Amino acid sequence: MVQIKARIILNKVIKADYWRCIMSAASVAKDAKPGQFINIKITDGLRPFLRRPFSINNINGRNLEIIYEVVGEGSAALARKKKGDFLDLIGPLGNVFSCTLAPSSRRLSILVGGGIGIAPLLFLARKIKAKNKIVLIGSRNKGQVLCEKEFRNAGCDVKISTDDGSVGFKGRVTDLLKEILRSKIIKPSSVFIYSCGPRPMLKELSGIAIKNSLPAQISLEEHMSCGIGACLGCVVKTKNGLERVCKEGPVFNASDLIW
Repeated sequence: MVQIKARIILNKVIKADYWRCIMSAASVAKDAKPGQFINIKITDGLRPFLRRPFSINNINGRNLEIIYEVVGEGSAALARKKKGDFLDLIGPLGNVFSCTLAPSSRRLSILVGGGIGIAPLLFLARKIKAKNKIVLIGSRNKGQVLCEKEFRNAGCDVKISTDDGSVGFKGRVTDLLKEILRSKIIKPSSVFIYSCGPRPMLKELSGIAIKNSLPAQISLEEHMSCGIGACLGCVVKTKNGLERVCKEGPVFNASDLIW
């Protein structure tokens, strides 16, 4: 973990209220692994006061990429940043997806992302060496589907669900997962699930994994204050007791969480 001033190379809207920011951050990029995040101080002033956590979407050489949704004061301030501006960031933080658990060509990796939760799964998809990779992208509508092209370029079989049915499967991404698991071409014993998204989605996905005796790792999206485990503001209940999302997480085994 290091604290650096990262120079912005690109910061632009990519779809609806979603933005991509690319930063030159060699000292963070060289050690970053799928599942980890960075904590950014958006401005030099007191508003917003707290840093904001962002999943690492991709590493390209010395450059680090994030995708974010403009939903509040912090993300709106980040969207106003220009090429050449600097961001004070700490990272890489948190633990990682155990993508080495699915290295065999006989193992099927299913990556399930809901909304902006798709962001850390692209970095993961590019690190998984197995050829059999399916990514399920869940969004509210066609205009908010993220990273479809990038996942295809990473060798993934991409399937999309939308709440309104404007593209792909109509319904929740967890319902799409159930449909795939019922498919005769899928052998449950060969499946490993990775996921990130809204808490209700992750809770349902965990239930699906447990019911089908499938190993699954999920990345939790929680509000954080410090991002380094000091403030205890992002604690969740697990079978191992109370654990911090920013330190013991954000990646957890689905079977370990108590919802």
